[in-house]
Amino acid sequence: MTPASGPTTAPRIRATAAAAAAAAAADGGSDGEYAPPGPPAPGDESVTGGAGGNTIADGEAEAVSADAPQGPAWAVSDPYATALRTGRGPLYLRRTDGWLLPLEVERWCADADAVDSAVLDRCEGAVLDVGCGPGRLVAELAARGRTVLGVDVSEAAVTRTITVGGQALRRSVFDPLPGEGRWGTVLLMDGNVGIGGDPRALLHRMSQLLAPGGLLIAETVPLDVDERTRVQVVDVTHGQARTGDPFPWARIGTPALLQLADRAAEWRAEAQWTAGDRRFVALRTCTASSSAEPPKSRAVISSQRPRKTSAD
Repeated sequence: MTPASGPTTAPRIRATAAAAAAAAAADGGSDGEYAPPGPPAPGDESVTGGAGGNTIADGEAEAVSADAPQGPAWAVSDPYATALRTGRGPLYLRRTDGWLLPLEVERWCADADAVDSAVLDRCEGAVLDVGCGPGRLVAELAARGRTVLGVDVSEAAVTRTITVGGQALRRSVFDPLPGEGRWGTVLLMDGNVGIGGDPRALLHRMSQLLAPGGLLIAETVPLDVDERTRVQVVDVTHGQARTGDPFPWARIGTPALLQLADRAAEWRAEAQWTAGDRRFVALRTCTASSSAEPPKSRAVISSQRPRKTSAD
C-alpha cells in the first residue's frame, strides 16, 4: 500500500541494468534469447537489483536515471518505514474524522499466500507491481522466473523488496517509468487502487503503462464503497501516536471501479472474483497506449538464476 507523490526534489538514484531489464523485456524488440546474468559491475551504487530476478546480459541496456520522489513524510522516515523494516505493526490509516483502517503489515511482509499466488497465476508477460511495498509479490514472480519490477515511493519498501530477492525502483507511478506502453500486466494490490486519491486518474495512468491489450489486476475494497479522502499513517503502540503527513487516498469497491472503467475508453472488463475476504478486478486495455516509448535496441535477458560455469 503506497500512495503516489507529486514532483519533489531529492537525491538521484540510479537503476542498473537489472531494473532496466524488466522494461527491455516488455519491449517487443526482444528476440527471446536468454543468457545467465552476470555479476553486478564493481562500484555499482544502485539499490534496485535483487539477486533472483531477471537481468540484461553484457550491459546492453542503458541504466535508468531519475529523481527519486521524496514522497510524503510517512513513506520516508515515519511509522510506515519503521513497520516495513521490522515486518510488523500495528499500523493504521486514519481519516480526518478519526476513523482507523488497520494495515496488514505482517501479511505484506510475509511470503505470498495462496490468494496472492492465484492472482499471480493470471499475470501475462512482463509485470509491473505498482506500490510494491515490501516486495512479496515481486519476489514470488522472480522466483517463478518471471520478468517483474516493483515501483514504490518508499525507500524502506524498495530496500526490503531487494532483500527478499526482487527488483524495485523508487519512484512515483505518476513519474516517468521504464517500459511505458509495453508492460504485459500491472498490479494494484493491497489497496493501491487508492494511490493519489483519484482512481480515474490512476486508471488512465495504468493504460499508459500497459501494452495494447495489457492486463490490469486491481484489489478492491470488499464493500460497495467509493470514497475520496485524506489520511495519515498512524502507529498507536506504547500509548503514543506517531503519524506521517496527510496525503490523498481513495477506497473503492468492485462496482464503482467497474463503472469507472466502463466510462473510460481505454478499458474493457475481463473478470472479477472473490477469494476469502479479498476482492479483485481484472481489466484489459482496448486501445494503443499514447505514451509508448520508441523501440530500443535488442537486449538479451535472462529469466534464470545465475549458473556456475567452468573455469575454461
